Formats: sequence, structure tokens, C-alpha cells
Amino acid sequence: MKRSWQIFWHTLFWVSVISFFIFIAHNGGKSTMQMLFIVFVVYGIVNIGLFYLNYLVLIPRFLDKKKYKIYALYVISAIIIIGLCKYGLAIAFKPITYVRMHKPIGFWQYSFSTSFTSIIFIFLSTVLKFTVDWFLNERIQRDLENQRLSAELSFLKSQINPHFLFNSLNSIYSLAYQKSDTTPEAILKLSEIMRYMLYECNDNKVELAKELQYLHNYIDLQKIRFGNKAFIDFEVNGEINNQYIVPLLLISFIENAFKHGIANDPIMPISLKINIEDGKLYFFIQNKKHSHNRDASGGIGLMNVKRRLDLLYPGKYNLDIRDETDTYTVQLSLVL
Repeated sequence: MKRSWQIFWHTLFWVSVISFFIFIAHNGGKSTMQMLFIVFVVYGIVNIGLFYLNYLVLIPRFLDKKKYKIYALYVISAIIIIGLCKYGLAIAFKPITYVRMHKPIGFWQYSFSTSFTSIIFIFLSTVLKFTVDWFLNERIQRDLENQRLSAELSFLKSQINPHFLFNSLNSIYSLAYQKSDTTPEAILKLSEIMRYMLYECNDNKVELAKELQYLHNYIDLQKIRFGNKAFIDFEVNGEINNQYIVPLLLISFIENAFKHGIANDPIMPISLKINIEDGKLYFFIQNKKHSHNRDASGGIGLMNVKRRLDLLYPGKYNLDIRDETDTYTVQLSLVL
């Protein structure tokens, strides 16, 4: 909250309180009005001064810095000084406030009662200060945590493009090395994919339809790489319009299937199924494992996507990965 707003709300509160007691005094008799005016307005201003002396000066300078003895000394001194001021005001306004009393004003008795009032205002200002500081610290901690998470997500996302580009260039290099006629088509597909990754994925979420088209382009690129001998059953069911998903979230699973699996077996093709139902996405992919196709630096993509799921879909997803002898299966469900 800006300081100007803090001043506004504090001023509004105290003006409202004092105005309330002035209103009560105005409805009473003349002597009652004078007495209440002195007790609640004049003394009230003194108490408010003590309130802000503790709130703005003593707590920040001493209590927050754990100078407890010095803080206690200043508080006791302030209470004594305020008590003397109130006693002086009581003597000055004695004809009004004590017009019906025959006994003289007892210093110690009066000091005890005014000290109790001062302690209440000290207590209230301390509670307010610690409450405000607690909420402020909570907000700062949330902001710092959000900044940390944003930085981590940016870092994870920055890893995706080089990782994907590295794998795709390897595929195109293989085509070029074989002098395949499909090399220009593969380069064109790669350019479409990179255009999507560079210009469409800057928001936190993208249209699910665009993300699925990106997956189609990637699969087409892999089919070109395999000389159209890559076998994959790709099904999408459900309503994909007006649905949004975190970009580049599913590609790592598909990359992994092509990279570590057998894609050219028509008897056991890669099975990829995506269902959208009641605002949830169900993703399934299964591939036959290739025991000799291992990446020494593998696992970056899958570790990346797991971390992104933890950060972006906390408590809203379920990931089941089964690494069996002959097959590798991934099942993911998440709330869109």
C-alpha cells in the first residue's frame, strides 16, 4: 500500500473516532459536552501522539533491531512524560472535568489510570505494526517466490528450444548425408516448427489447437526422416477449440518415443492418443523400446517437463511413466 493511502486511512479512522465522541458530547448538557470534549478529544490527541511515537519511531528504531532494553526504557519514559502531560492538563481543566468532585486530584492515583490508558495505546500500535509488517513480509516473500519461479520457468523453457533444435538438425543432417529428396521438405517443416516456438509460445498458455498442430508438424518431420517408414497411430478426440495449454509441454514425450523407441515397426507402431473431456486432457503414448538407441545425455527433456508440470500444474496433473522390458508408456492427465 502506498504511503499516501496509509496516511489517508489512518487519518480517516482517527477523525471518525474523535467525531463520534464529539457527536456524543454535543447531545449532552453544556458541562457534559465540555468534559467529554477534554477527555476524548484533548486527551485523545495526546494518546494518538503516543500511538504514532511507538508505531513510527520506537518500534522501527529499537524493537525491530532487537534492542529490547533501550526500547523498554524509551517506552517507560514516554509513558511517564505523557502521564505528566495528562496530569498537567487535568490541573488546567480541573474546573471543567472535576466540577462535581470535592477531593483534590491525587497524583499517583491519576498517574496510574492514565498510565493504563497509555499502555493500551502502546499495545495497539505494537499489534498494528507487527500485523502490517507480517502482511508486508508475506507479500514480499510471495513476490520473491513468483520471481524465482518465473526465472526457473524461463530457464526450463530456454532449454527446450536448443534441445529440440539439436535433435531436429541431427535428423536433417542424416537426410542431407543420404542426399534424400525430402531434405527441402524437412527444412520447411523445421522452419514452421521454429516459427511456432519463437513467435507463438511467448505467452503462459497457447491454444490447444495450435499446440496439436505443432505436434503434427513434428511427427511429419520424423516421418520424412524415416523416409515415410515411421509408423505412428495418432488420435485426437474431444473438443479442442477454446482450450488452452502450457506450450511445448507434450513434445518431450513424443521426442523420447522417436529417439529411444522403434518407429519403423508396422506391427507395433508408436501409439499416441490425446483425449479432451470435461476440461481435462488425457495424453497416452507408448512405444516399443530400442535397446541400442540410447542417448548418453538423455533424460533432459523428461526431467524438464516433470519440473514444468510441478510448477505450472501443481495438484492438477497425474503423470504415470512405465518403463517395462519391451515398452515405454507415458500417461498424463491434467486440468486445462
